[in-house]
Amino acid sequence: MMRNETKRKIGFFFIDGFALLSAAAAVDPLRAANLLAKHTLYEIKFFSKDGGPTFSSCGASFDTTCLTGPDHGLDILFFVAGGDVMAFKDPAVTGLLRSLAAHGTHLGGISGAPVLLAKAGIMEKRRFTVHWEHFEELTELSDRFLMERRLFIIDRDRYTCAGGMAPLDMMHALIQSDHGSDLARAVSDWFIHTEIRSPEQPQKSGYAGSNKNLHPVVLSALDLMENHIADPLSFKQIAMLAGVSQRQLQRRFDQELGTGPMQCYLDIRLDKADELTRKTRLPFMEIALTTGFVNQGHFAKAFKAKFGIPPSERRKTVKD
Repeated sequence: MMRNETKRKIGFFFIDGFALLSAAAAVDPLRAANLLAKHTLYEIKFFSKDGGPTFSSCGASFDTTCLTGPDHGLDILFFVAGGDVMAFKDPAVTGLLRSLAAHGTHLGGISGAPVLLAKAGIMEKRRFTVHWEHFEELTELSDRFLMERRLFIIDRDRYTCAGGMAPLDMMHALIQSDHGSDLARAVSDWFIHTEIRSPEQPQKSGYAGSNKNLHPVVLSALDLMENHIADPLSFKQIAMLAGVSQRQLQRRFDQELGTGPMQCYLDIRLDKADELTRKTRLPFMEIALTTGFVNQGHFAKAFKAKFGIPPSERRKTVKD
C-alpha cells in the first residue's frame, strides 16, 4: 500500500451492548489522525441495523444511520459488538455480513464482532483473532477456522482485533500503512500510548522479540511486514512508510539483524506458512496465497530452501 493522501471512508456498525472502550479505541485514533494532519484523511460514519441511538454496555450511545445493504461507498466497515456474541442470532445482521462480503467490502470485527464474522461464514481462508473469552467456544464450531491468539490481525480485506485496548494498536497499523510511521507514531503519542504493541503480543515476533534496542525504523518496518503477510509490500513501499530511504533501511537491517529487509520479510512469511502447514489442514495452494506467494510452485520452492523439506513432508512429519 502506498502512502495515500486521498480521504478514506471508514464505517462502524454498532450492535447494542457493544463495549464502549473498544469502540472509542478504534474511532478516536482516526479522529486524531485528521487533527494532526490538519485535513480529513478519514471520513468516519456510524451505522446500525435500525439507525438512531445504539447503546453500549455502559449506557453511552452513538447516533447511527441505518445500513441494510452493500451500497455504502465505504473503504472499510468495522462491526463492533460485545456481550454474549456466541449466543447472538440476528438473521438480518448475518445476511448483511454475507452480502457485504459478496460485494467485496473490506470488513473488520472489533471486540466480540470477529465471532459474528466467523459464524456468518465470511472468514474462510482468512487468518483472524478473537477475544480470549470466545476462543475455545469458536474452536469447537469448526476446526477450519484460522484463529490465532493475537491482539489483532489484518489479512487482506479482513481486520480483526481482540477488543479492550487492542483497537488502538490495530488503528496504529492501519494509519502506518496508509500514511507512514511518523503520523502513526504522532497519533500514538497524542494518546500517551507510547508502547505500541505488535500484533503477536504477548507472544513476541521472532525478529523484534522483547528487544527494545532495535532502531525505531527497524521496528516500524517489522510491524509493516507482520501486518502485510498475505499482501506483501515492496521494498520501496516499506522504506517509504517507515520514513527512510531504501539505502538507509538496508543499512539498518544489516547492522541490527544481520540480514536484509526482504530476506527478513520472506522469513516472516515462511514462518507463518510453516505454522499453517503444521497446525491446519488448509490446502497448500491456500497457504501459499495466505502468506503472499503467487502460486504453489513458488511457495514450495521457497519453503524447501528455508526448512530443507517441502511443505508436504513437513505436514507428514508433524502427523507422525
